[in-house]
Amino acid sequence: MRSVLLVVHAGRSDIRELARGLITRLNDAGFEVRISPVEAADVAERGELGAVSLLDGTQLAKGAEVALVLGGDGTFLRAAEHARSAGIPLLGVNLGHVGFLAETEVDALDATVTAIVEGRYEVEERFTVQVTATLAGEVIAEDWALNEASVEKSNREKLLEVAVSVDDRPLLRFGCDGVICATPTGSTAYAFSVGGPIVWPDVEAMLVVPNAAHALFQRPLVVAPNSQIGIDLMGADQPGVLSCDGRRIHRLPPHTRLRVERSDQTVTIARPHPTPFGERLVAKFQLPVRSLRDGRSGSWDCQSRGG
Repeated sequence: MRSVLLVVHAGRSDIRELARGLITRLNDAGFEVRISPVEAADVAERGELGAVSLLDGTQLAKGAEVALVLGGDGTFLRAAEHARSAGIPLLGVNLGHVGFLAETEVDALDATVTAIVEGRYEVEERFTVQVTATLAGEVIAEDWALNEASVEKSNREKLLEVAVSVDDRPLLRFGCDGVICATPTGSTAYAFSVGGPIVWPDVEAMLVVPNAAHALFQRPLVVAPNSQIGIDLMGADQPGVLSCDGRRIHRLPPHTRLRVERSDQTVTIARPHPTPFGERLVAKFQLPVRSLRDGRSGSWDCQSRGG
């Protein structure tokens, strides 16, 4: 039997109702719908739920064709934890605010389900970063991120003094609120909010973005995808916090060294409606596509302006 993993932001009644209808439709198309017991209990109301397989842990995603995500970017990143280990693609339906990771909107849900049933979607590979934290030569934490790994100060009253290196070459040293190491996928998230550039998802690169750095040079950096980024916590009384995708937190003692590098394990995204990234950028951020001096309505036309 074909199967789909369903991951739901069950805190909203409209999403719960949508999930119940989706389960019924997928069942009618001959699909097994997998869902965690906790989410199933949240989604069900008065015991009404279609035919689902209640699984957890490593069995939840294993063998599924796709992970269908109903929610915003937070729900998508939670689903990525299951999908990455099982090697299945993620397909996000945006029910949040911006929802930049989602590939489809709720008004296109019927077409999205049809694409899943017919197996009619492209699969796009996104690289992730691997993070290793060491103290006095011993590994104290290891993790990964699809969007970003950030090291931040844990004491609100003090700046975090860090030294940044690239490929073991010293580059910068400054006091700051934190440093963000982002993938192109995560360039529109935390990194963007503190002044980082937007990077097209198919660009091979990593971003290093200082957060409120007290330094003459505090610009975002774009480094090669195979580079190793080093971040050392320099202050003797300055512990930090490592956050991976805003979901997994690790406490870092003073003098911890972080190494951030490209991971061998990727995350794949299913794209049933392959809209160019630039168009999605315009729609998500409501970017102007015509000059303020252009009084005509409608979209900008390159050809009509000789461009």
